[in-house]
Amino acid sequence: MIVEEIMQTNLATLSPKSTIKDALQLMRERSIRHFPVVDTDNHIVGIVTDTDLRDATPSIFHSEEHKEDLNRPIEEIMKTNLITGHPLDFVEEIAAVFYENRISCVPIINDKQLVGIVTEADLLHTLIELTGANQPGSQIEIKVPHKTGVLCDIFSVFNKKKANVLSVLVYPDKHDVNHKIIVIRVQTMNPVSLIEELKKAGHHVLWPNLPGITL
Repeated sequence: MIVEEIMQTNLATLSPKSTIKDALQLMRERSIRHFPVVDTDNHIVGIVTDTDLRDATPSIFHSEEHKEDLNRPIEEIMKTNLITGHPLDFVEEIAAVFYENRISCVPIINDKQLVGIVTEADLLHTLIELTGANQPGSQIEIKVPHKTGVLCDIFSVFNKKKANVLSVLVYPDKHDVNHKIIVIRVQTMNPVSLIEELKKAGHHVLWPNLPGITL
């Protein structure tokens, strides 16, 4: 999956001369937490977040003090050391950028123009869709040896049971470098017969560990 499939394109932007008050009003109206700051050529020059605004505004306990600060331009508080992405970047690469840099949004640039933005919420929503967690079904975890053909063997069982697979994830076994964990989400609310067939075929089902199935 590439970034242009998940990025937001209906953007609320500000100019460097927009005031802190303008930004606060826009944040409330659009219920968003990140504002790209662009110049007259739609080139991004900064980012303002709700944290930046919170740090720049008077405390609710002293709301009448320093009210003039609300009229200061956001160029005084915006972040300019930006990490950007491209619409054709892979989503997993952007996710790694989020994790490594501890950031909450990435502006997406194409031909020097701001064309979108990806936020933590966008990545979380994508993860939910990719795992099929937003659809009714059951999750089965299987420990398998790290060798060729294992996934094909497992899916032959699913094919035999005519089970509709919603998603497949593979991750390493932290306790055994020679094995991996395959997580399969299947479109059934009762996976008992499927687990029985998997165990008959010699597969090590970790979850669900159903009582009475010890084949």
